[in-house]
Amino acid sequence: MSLIKDKINSENLPKHVAIIMDGNGRWAKTRGEERTFGHKNAINAVRNAINACNEIDIPYLTLYTFSSENWSRPADEVSTLMNLLVETLLLEAEEIFSKGLRMHVIGNLGKLPLLVREQLERVVELTKENTKGNLVLAISYGSQNEMLDAVKNISSDVKEGKVDVENIDEKLFESYLYTKDFPPVDLLIRTSGEIRISNFLLWQIAYAELQFLNVLWPDFTKDIFFQCIVDYQNKERRYGLTGDQINAQ
Repeated sequence: MSLIKDKINSENLPKHVAIIMDGNGRWAKTRGEERTFGHKNAINAVRNAINACNEIDIPYLTLYTFSSENWSRPADEVSTLMNLLVETLLLEAEEIFSKGLRMHVIGNLGKLPLLVREQLERVVELTKENTKGNLVLAISYGSQNEMLDAVKNISSDVKEGKVDVENIDEKLFESYLYTKDFPPVDLLIRTSGEIRISNFLLWQIAYAELQFLNVLWPDFTKDIFFQCIVDYQNKERRYGLTGDQINAQ
């Protein structure tokens, strides 16, 4: 039994947690290994994050799995990551299904190898009726591209008379994002000690709490996740209001 988990207030949980899983390469280098060794040993951290969310009933978890910028990495590393993604999906599909989780994928999926797309589609289809929680994989994803796509699609609909310019507001814009079916992010976690967002869910984290951890991703545990939730619950989320206004609600 986790003592940290016992500190969590089940009445004040984030609806949507997003994680930038960073530090695999550095974790490997500290062990005298190639960067790909870190990626291969990161799966336990992924399981820890998924299981922790499942245990305390957080309905949405988004993992930054592969960014649009990651395509510029060395070809052998990209190939390893793609192969590892397929292997992981093959191994974890039944586990994801048995937990009652529904898997979603966001990003420019057209750039992915066919085998990767097929495996992603298989797990999405397998889990589409699940209602216990939602696992969102951001793959070949870049937030700036997502917003540009939204602008282009809105512009097209304006030209076709489907959208009135006067009716364009935050809610309409969000309906054109990849995440249109998900709630905004309440808590963003980044591992590895880096303090930056890296083109991840820029619109969706507008009012999120941000936590930057001095932990390399392969060392991420359920207790670290639970501590992030405790720290989140100790924050006063004001959304532009004063503390007095929040307390008066």
